[in-house]
Amino acid sequence: MPMLRFLFRKMWNTRWLTLSTLLGLIMAVAFTTSIPMYADGSLKRVVAKSLEEKSSGLPAGSVLMRYQAVGTERAGLDELKDVNEYIGQEIPKEIGFPIETFAKSYTIKAAQITPVDASKVDPSKRRQMALTSWSELNKHVEWSIGQMASDQVQNGILEAVVLDEALYRNDLHIGDVFNYSVSGAGGSQLLKVKIVGSFKPQNETDAYWFQGLEGLLNSLIVSDDVFMKTLLTEKKIPLQLANWYYAFDLRDIQTSQLSPLDHRLERLDINLFQKLKNTKVDVSFKPMLAEFKAQSLQMQILLFTLAAPMIAMVFYYIVMNARQSLDRQRGVIATLRSRGGSTKQIIGIYFLEGLLLGIIALVVGPFMGWFMAKSIGSSSGFLTFVDRKSIPVSFTKEALLYGGLAVLIAILASVIPAILFAKASIVNYKQLLARSDRSPLWQRWFIDIVLLGVVGYGFYLFDQRQVLSVQTGLTTDQLQVHPLLFFVPALSIFALGLFFLRVFPWLLRFFGWLGRRFLPVPLYLTLVQLSRSAKSYYPLMLLLILTLGLGVYNSSAARTIDLNSTERTLYQYGTDVVLQTVWEGFSDDLPKDPNAGGNSGGAQGGGSGGNNGGNAGSGNGGAGGNGGQGGQGGQGGGNPGEETPSKIRYVEPPFQVFRELEGVQAAARVLQTKGNVVVSGKSTGQGLVMGIDNVDFAKVGWFRPDLFPAPPYQYLNLLGSYEQAVIIPSNYASKYALKAGDLLSITISQQPVEFVIVGILPYWPSQYPDQMPFFITNLDYVYDQAPIVPYEVWLKMKPDAKVAPIVAALQEKGIELASVKDVRNELIVQKKLPARGGVFGILSLGFLVSVFVSLIGYMLYWFFNLSSRVVQFGVLRAMGLSRKQLTGMLLLEQGFTAGLSIALGIAIGKLTSYFFLPFLQTSQNVKTQVPPFRVVFDSKDTYQLYFVVAFMMGTGALLLFLHIRRLRVHQAVKLGEEK
Repeated sequence: MPMLRFLFRKMWNTRWLTLSTLLGLIMAVAFTTSIPMYADGSLKRVVAKSLEEKSSGLPAGSVLMRYQAVGTERAGLDELKDVNEYIGQEIPKEIGFPIETFAKSYTIKAAQITPVDASKVDPSKRRQMALTSWSELNKHVEWSIGQMASDQVQNGILEAVVLDEALYRNDLHIGDVFNYSVSGAGGSQLLKVKIVGSFKPQNETDAYWFQGLEGLLNSLIVSDDVFMKTLLTEKKIPLQLANWYYAFDLRDIQTSQLSPLDHRLERLDINLFQKLKNTKVDVSFKPMLAEFKAQSLQMQILLFTLAAPMIAMVFYYIVMNARQSLDRQRGVIATLRSRGGSTKQIIGIYFLEGLLLGIIALVVGPFMGWFMAKSIGSSSGFLTFVDRKSIPVSFTKEALLYGGLAVLIAILASVIPAILFAKASIVNYKQLLARSDRSPLWQRWFIDIVLLGVVGYGFYLFDQRQVLSVQTGLTTDQLQVHPLLFFVPALSIFALGLFFLRVFPWLLRFFGWLGRRFLPVPLYLTLVQLSRSAKSYYPLMLLLILTLGLGVYNSSAARTIDLNSTERTLYQYGTDVVLQTVWEGFSDDLPKDPNAGGNSGGAQGGGSGGNNGGNAGSGNGGAGGNGGQGGQGGQGGGNPGEETPSKIRYVEPPFQVFRELEGVQAAARVLQTKGNVVVSGKSTGQGLVMGIDNVDFAKVGWFRPDLFPAPPYQYLNLLGSYEQAVIIPSNYASKYALKAGDLLSITISQQPVEFVIVGILPYWPSQYPDQMPFFITNLDYVYDQAPIVPYEVWLKMKPDAKVAPIVAALQEKGIELASVKDVRNELIVQKKLPARGGVFGILSLGFLVSVFVSLIGYMLYWFFNLSSRVVQFGVLRAMGLSRKQLTGMLLLEQGFTAGLSIALGIAIGKLTSYFFLPFLQTSQNVKTQVPPFRVVFDSKDTYQLYFVVAFMMGTGALLLFLHIRRLRVHQAVKLGEEK
């Protein structure tokens, strides 16, 4: 009790430090627990998506166990009972998830059945049927004729029911009796089976019909009791086949359940075989569990790697705070130690304090972590949170384990220095004070230089693509987000910060020596104070450098990932919406009737869609066609390597309709077709011809100005200056030494067409010159020189305009569509990817958390720094330094430390971004990245950083003014030393 009393008194006397330490612990626990919570929630979203995708076949949570008799081996009834009890009672407990469906079926060997009364049933028809039983069949069927088979055998006749379709396939009728010959324990036996009913499934897609309805066409289904008691027990007929099927609901699966569940499924085969030989698992969700496990692990590794620098910063803040508290109590600790206090007692006090604060943080932190995980799920960019359907976040054992680990590390970080201090007596303390100007350990051991070497080696590996070639399995819109691309830059910011702190005292001494004769007193005193006690400013300066450096790098990384992936998608599509219509066409070799026209039109409409790079070769059939030949044509035309047959004459659909559609801002015709290119009489291979109307294309095309040597509209003007004008790619022009004014010929639809080069540029919307050279020309000129072939319609949409009404409006006007591509939907899908949201959410929250702890750390540091220098200020005032001069001195001190750290943090962050962010391109796409990758700095993020910095500096200045105003010289100047 005395120790607890002393502890609470000590915590109250240092309540601000205690409170700030508690806030840091809560932040550490919250941020650490939010990551497994988000990973768990994103796993549930992946599971839900998998359940939707697998709805056409067996459900995702399916487990099918099967016994199959082999050779002369027979299943004993005791073993069958044992395995049946295990499957029915133990497996649901082991899996531990709700059961959506359970089905059990037994089957004996199939036989050819013959009618008892040949006069009523055609005996010549071959009927191969199997006696089987299905559990709870009555609950899943509707009876068309008759009813469920009886549980009793009457007059030696077994009652059976069949599927409706089986009646017609096998020429069966209700009331028919058949002989069923089967081998039993006593030899061959002849069973009599009467058909008493037929049924159809209530829901054909129900998982209960796991074998499919086709397997029931040759089944005679008897009741479970008859099958077990009569066939297996009394007549001792051997069981040929047994199936047990479960469909489990996995929607609430958690990451912590993946490994145990995987182990139980692994053991399932062994347990089944031991209970009944030849019983095994045919289908299970074990492969899906392995996939979920890999995704969850990769997600957590990625997020923890991204969050590691911010988490480390929070722990650094806790250590810094604890160090400040211990430094203020160091004299007290040494006095207690010299007056008989044991080392264990002193360590126990600080350990108990850490444990008490840790328990509070462990209670409060996970709730804040829950909100953080929700925020991560709603992130769509750096510091951008949208109102979307949140991920199902819940408290997990794994999250609490991570929270406990964070508390343990924080307690050790604060207790270990207390152990060192507790071992020191008052004499050791005074000796240490005399050596207070000694360099810190990391300077004496040159750790900053070593870290810079590690960073340099990491940059070399990135540059040589030796690290980035390792696949992480997580991509953000084809951008490989390698965790080391955030860890190594964070290490570089830390190393450069330490290196600057090594140089900082030398610079101060140099400036002090240089200006000691002419510098004003406040400035000179500031330089002297900083140069003599630079070591005490290191923790705060390093915290600020890390906060702002990581803030700049993370914000730039998030913006770079977001903008480059968005621009890549916009470039790929070229505009907002791309439509491929179904064109009518007439073949010269076919009679020109509506049906013929429809067939060929449907074919070429689908074919053109496939030829232009889409998956539109579906061949819906033209107007009036039957769609069948349209499908064949679509498949043929969809081959990118084929030329459109010249014998087809197309009828161009009305184009003005597209301009008048509701929500359409502009529309353009865009032809994309392949042709053989000839330069100076020599073939250079195939190229992609894009025929456009330059005025319309200027309104719909997506252009990034820095991709072009001149504004893109100048090239469109050049295109309109000559009807035979063509624009070619730079790499093609360089390869064949072409320049503006040269001629070339392109064979389009087996018709050579002459062109004159008017422009050379590296890129054009939707074109990839490294894959195939493009040739931009006038659409009307192409149609004048070569047969008309189908083109695409590019639409520029009004803000928030939907595509569905456009499709409906076109159908009303009789215009069919072969394909519709909407870039806005693609961008929305990308933004909802769990990995993308996790990256942006962690970077955003990490930045906010680090700014918060830095702000608190900054305020507390200056508060206690000023409090500890009361005697010094009093002496300076007594020596004649005015209050204004003292205030100026302290403001300069803040400027030299905090201001310089802030400027350095922003500079190091930008430098690191320019060096490391280009490596976000993987070795796979670094050469084919179109448009070219660029590092982005958003002014909005910079303004937010400046706002944080201004608030920090303003708060520090306010503390300083308040402290100076409260200073009383007669109280500050006193005999003795400061406690």
